[in-house]
Amino acid sequence: MMRVVIAGGSGLIGSWLAPDLESRGMEVVRLVRRPQPAASDAEASWDPAAGRLDPGILEGADAVVNLAGHSVGAGRWTARTKALLSSSRLDSTNTLVRALQRCEAAPRLLISASAVGYYGDRGDEALDESSAAGHGFLAELAASWEREAERAGQAGVRVVLLRLGMVIARGGALARMLPAFRLGLGGPIGSGRQWWPWIAMEDVLGVIGHALDSQGLSGPANVVSPLQVRCREFVGTLGGVLRRPAFLQAPAPVLRLLLGEMADGLLLASARAKPAVLEASGYAFRVPSLAEAIRRAID
Repeated sequence: MMRVVIAGGSGLIGSWLAPDLESRGMEVVRLVRRPQPAASDAEASWDPAAGRLDPGILEGADAVVNLAGHSVGAGRWTARTKALLSSSRLDSTNTLVRALQRCEAAPRLLISASAVGYYGDRGDEALDESSAAGHGFLAELAASWEREAERAGQAGVRVVLLRLGMVIARGGALARMLPAFRLGLGGPIGSGRQWWPWIAMEDVLGVIGHALDSQGLSGPANVVSPLQVRCREFVGTLGGVLRRPAFLQAPAPVLRLLLGEMADGLLLASARAKPAVLEASGYAFRVPSLAEAIRRAID
């Protein structure tokens, strides 16, 4: 039986991943931030802020999946929020990697989350995994996050970096958009021409399973649908699924006034990323279209 340790198991992806792996007959251990002993064998305590994780928890596991990190879309990027976004990713990854390096029988695989924010705002440039990192807070954070994870390779661990697009699922970014769109108050963000890479939750789970099964897959992988869309098409599709108009534009200057750096770094940024590595590895995408992904998420 394969044993998988998950960091960030209570987040959007982790809450889906654990039951998905268990349904495949795998043993799952969730790392939890609790000072007291874990409630069951399915949980183990750690303290990433303090750098504390008993290597014995990872000893003999087949894989570690690192999904830890505060949501980048949870609110305006104040100095305090940016520090939290950074520490929640870098401290967690550093703690995991140091524990991996101290294992006598280390897991063979570390799957670590990253983001297409790695590329920054690149307009219409076609981006694959060989493209250089971009500029700005998110790009620099993603690059630092990946460097921390890659250090696990020094212990002979295969490292897969999931450069995630917007995950379409119950919760997350879609949940924040739905109230306005259901009232007919949704529409394009800024010009609407920016590329919004997306991925259905079913395919996030599929890609993680693929990484567990595919020994040849390593390094960064753009976890995005091959059917990429601009913001204007995204919001039009969302409005169409909800049977609501989606023409009320949110002007870029207003967004910058309300959200500051987050507006340019997240909502107005354009990343025309393609899943070149996944396609070359033979991964078969499960959800064929954005409309289907949205329907599955809101049903």
